[in-house]
Amino acid sequence: MAGSLVLASASPFRRMLLENAGIRFQAKAAEIDERAIENQVEQQHSSPEEVALILAEAKARHVGGVFPEDIIIGSDQTMSLGQRVYHKPRDIKEAREHLLSLSGQTHQLNSAIVLTQGGDILWKHLSAARMTVRTLSADFIERHLERVGAKALSSVGAYQLEGEGIQLFEKIEGDYFTILGLPMLPLLAKLRELGVIDA
Repeated sequence: MAGSLVLASASPFRRMLLENAGIRFQAKAAEIDERAIENQVEQQHSSPEEVALILAEAKARHVGGVFPEDIIIGSDQTMSLGQRVYHKPRDIKEAREHLLSLSGQTHQLNSAIVLTQGGDILWKHLSAARMTVRTLSADFIERHLERVGAKALSSVGAYQLEGEGIQLFEKIEGDYFTILGLPMLPLLAKLRELGVIDA
């Protein structure tokens, strides 16, 4: 299939995953108002999984307008507990509230990929990881946030799984790539099927 690969993302983690897999691509950030789209689709009572797919498609379509001949990889991730969709905490107080609400609960990371070319959707995929947080005391959360500081504000769940955040968890169900926000195995299988990468 004609066309190069373009990743519609500024995420260093998603770029790293593709680079580490030996995939040739270029990256272009999608300049969309994610929060406005989220608010709109949440008012329509879309599920957290649907929100992730809608955002991934919006990113792919936006960047596809710049690269009409190329295959665009749009991806996004939502974090949900039931029907509640979380957003990055604005301050330590909100990070504390996030962690208190997750304590003793199983939340979900919903990672979506949408491939487009020339305005057409070639493929959609959603993978989920289930993340069970152990029961946390208020004192532990306070000490944890003191140690990690501003890092708690850089992720939706107020934790970094690759760092001290791993101490928050009792059980994790799902693959590493889904947790990082780009389900690589189904993506690579589709790219091979499309003839974009070596089969």
